[in-house]
Amino acid sequence: MVLGRRFVLKHHFVGHPKPEDFDLVEEELPPLKDNEIQFRALFLSVDPYMRPYTMRMTPPFTMIGGAVGVVEKSKDPNFPVGCTIVHTAGWVERGVVNPGAMGKASPSGKLGGVKKASDMGNLSKSLLLGVCGMPGNTAYFGLKEICEAKSGDTVVVSGAAGAVGNLVGQIAKNMGCRVIGFAGTDEKCAWLKSIGFSEAFNYKKCGVAESLAKAAPDGVDCYFDNVGGEMSAAVMAAMNTRGRVAVCGAISHYNEVGGYSKVTDVLPLCVGKELRVEGFLVGRWADRWMEGVSAMAAMVMKGDIKVQETVMEGFEKMPQAFMGLFTGDNTGKMIVKA
Repeated sequence: MVLGRRFVLKHHFVGHPKPEDFDLVEEELPPLKDNEIQFRALFLSVDPYMRPYTMRMTPPFTMIGGAVGVVEKSKDPNFPVGCTIVHTAGWVERGVVNPGAMGKASPSGKLGGVKKASDMGNLSKSLLLGVCGMPGNTAYFGLKEICEAKSGDTVVVSGAAGAVGNLVGQIAKNMGCRVIGFAGTDEKCAWLKSIGFSEAFNYKKCGVAESLAKAAPDGVDCYFDNVGGEMSAAVMAAMNTRGRVAVCGAISHYNEVGGYSKVTDVLPLCVGKELRVEGFLVGRWADRWMEGVSAMAAMVMKGDIKVQETVMEGFEKMPQAFMGLFTGDNTGKMIVKA
């Protein structure tokens, strides 16, 4: 008898995620059918998008998310025993899936599911969930395709010490941009400057408008927005004519109760400054996924991108790691090592 464990989301979140929102379920795994595999998680991802995304779903269900695992048993010749996989089976320590059936319901029909892991050489396989995975491609394509950043631009990044934000800043720096980041502690700001940000400000201690007046006196060309809210209104007020805004996330709103709070209306800024503001989901580039992964891996191996992970040990820590995303516990990518 083989036992597996998974976390179930019992009901929709109300406000910040809490331990009592989850159940840790242990159950006997079924025998493998044709084309199925049994896997064991090595590293699991927690990401802010999980908070709003689950509101579209009907609980109870296995908590969503991506992971890196190893195949323990297989009746699928494409996934032999011992191979490393990247999957979206959710918060599952050990489980059974049919790789051919997963991912078909994703918006593109191509994301998610089960894929053989790329060869990472001497790099940690955990990077497949970060710089060489979804966050890395979000930063890579969002900056290049939405912001259309170019050498000499001034780029502002909110949530700059998070999994995506720090990568955006480092890519922009490598492109010859001046990069300004906002984060929530002095320690995070110091780290951002150590990895190449031109300026980094603790938004809890200084005003966004005042900081940009000092750090970007000639205006802002590109804004990579992970936060939303009043911070975004202040950044957009400091942008140059025909500036570009990539709206990646709105974490300042995710845990609000009773609907999203009202913030300063940015439409007059969009009109008066002729700003181009575009929201995006990384699945847009499903057909170019490996382009981004390869480019990010190459920058890491060359030393052009410094990798920072916050790693929690033990599958039981999944809820704690997830909750920590909304209280600033992570610097860089938050990972759980199973």
